[in-house]
Amino acid sequence: MSITPTGSSELSADCGRCFALCCVALPFARSADFAADKGAGTPCRNLQDDFRCGIHAGLRSRGYAGCTVYDCFGAGQKVSQVTFGGRDWRSGDDGHARRMFDVFPVMRQLHELLRYLTEGLSLAAARPVHAELRRMLEETERLTLGTPGELGELDVGAHRARVNVLLLRTSELVRAGAGGRRRSRRGADLVGARLTGADLRGADLRGACLIAADLRGADLRDADLIGADLRDADLTDADLTGAFFLTQPQVNSARGGQGTRLPASVARPGHWTPGP
Repeated sequence: MSITPTGSSELSADCGRCFALCCVALPFARSADFAADKGAGTPCRNLQDDFRCGIHAGLRSRGYAGCTVYDCFGAGQKVSQVTFGGRDWRSGDDGHARRMFDVFPVMRQLHELLRYLTEGLSLAAARPVHAELRRMLEETERLTLGTPGELGELDVGAHRARVNVLLLRTSELVRAGAGGRRRSRRGADLVGARLTGADLRGADLRGACLIAADLRGADLRDADLIGADLRDADLTDADLTGAFFLTQPQVNSARGGQGTRLPASVARPGHWTPGP
């Protein structure tokens, strides 16, 4: 069977085609990010009958900033419209709802991998592995088209590990052409680190914890930011041109302004501090 890879427009959430799966399937705890507790499989108290959020326009001011930094990478509409053929979790018995909720996080991981693989194919420096990236993209897409039972039994961790090997090779190729010291900060604990004006060109920041780090004016060109935790990191006037494997949720969780230079793969968050 020939598989047509998911287009980039299908790798971000389209809430109008989803049955609010993230608002029901996922749990959250009362914290700075959420104003109340919610268990897995329990609808958020702000969810309306039409599957829309009743406070979407004011999530941050109402204490639900955590919702604004989440993206299912298009998994919600895939599960809603493809895996379950447009049948929502309110129809059928409890078993039907549980199957939807179990499949959703699996699909979310697969769609995140599709997002990275698609970006890898757009990187000219990664051309030596483009054929492998394309094959892995098609294989991952094929997995997303599985039945609820097949998706429920999928060892997504094992598949993710295989994809990661290829993404590491992609990263090495891209960063090899970058200037700077190309330091490895993979998985580093950089919570609150003072990195103002730091030269991080071509740095490996995969999985680095940069919570509340001061990155004002830092040079992050061509840095690998896959999995980096940027919550409350200050990116004011930082240059992230060419930074790769950076997702919208990561950017949304950080602070920045008009002077922050971002790669074309992400949009400037509306809540960032405006320029003068």
